[in-house]
Amino acid sequence: MEITMIRRDTLKKLWAKYRELIIYILVGGGTTLVAWGCKYLWNLVFFDGTSYPTMLQNSVLSIVENLSAIAYAYPANRKWVFRSNDPNIPAELMKFTGSRMVGWILGWLLNMLLVNVLNVNVFLSTLLVGMICVNVSYFFSKRLVFQKKSGKPCSGRRSNPLPACKAA
Repeated sequence: MEITMIRRDTLKKLWAKYRELIIYILVGGGTTLVAWGCKYLWNLVFFDGTSYPTMLQNSVLSIVENLSAIAYAYPANRKWVFRSNDPNIPAELMKFTGSRMVGWILGWLLNMLLVNVLNVNVFLSTLLVGMICVNVSYFFSKRLVFQKKSGKPCSGRRSNPLPACKAA
């Protein structure tokens, strides 16, 4: 019985410490599924499912992928990951979109390099670039987009709510 209490207590402490990161990984997985699904569906419907798209096709696929990712990721990150209560949603959304645009440009450049210069398969390139961009997105979301009034990133437990998070 005592061992069970220690394990529960340990799990609660670990959850409190890593909750945001765990939820970010889960939301990120959903974002990835939505973004990649839209990208590959667009590729299948409009570009005959090519594995080696032209630069123009690759650019279009990148835009589709990122717009669908933003549409899914902003509300999910706002609600579940960073628990933002900022009433100025348009400003927060603009910061989120701007930070994702930086990630998009980085991803687009890397995809152009990998697919159109180094002749890497678009599916492998998407996987490699995605791993880089997820880290960039987390950094910007945590440090620039979802912040509470003190300027520190939003986080915390629901049972002990933080002051309203504010996009700085």
